[in-house]
Amino acid sequence: MKALFLGLAALVLACAAPAKAELMIDIKVAAHSERMEVIVDGVPTYSWSVSTARAGMVTPVGVYHVQSMDADHYSTLYNSAPMPHAIFFNGNIAIHGIVGAKEIAALGTPASHGCVRLHPQNAGILYNLVRQRVADTVIVVHH
Repeated sequence: MKALFLGLAALVLACAAPAKAELMIDIKVAAHSERMEVIVDGVPTYSWSVSTARAGMVTPVGVYHVQSMDADHYSTLYNSAPMPHAIFFNGNIAIHGIVGAKEIAALGTPASHGCVRLHPQNAGILYNLVRQRVADTVIVVHH
């Protein structure tokens, strides 16, 4: 399944972007090892632990593009929870930083309502990278 999504992402990139900069965010949703790989111009550049949807919730699987970004977002669905460096890719679903030691300690395991949670430092790095290359960014979410 991963090969299918990665192949589809490569096809999307080949058709949608010129031969210049490419940025792919590859998110693996797994019960025991949730990770995000950031690939810049075909080179694996970052690998971070993330948290995706906990039991009863869903992080959507598929190939996406950035819909919007907000450096200082607060949730409209979950009690104004802070979502720093939010990168929205599917409606209300975003990649974003988290605050709080408990949430940071949960990285690498399913813990969110559906968003992809990152360590706040990594979220800032990713946000700035995507901001520079938003038109060339593909987000792939798979199991």
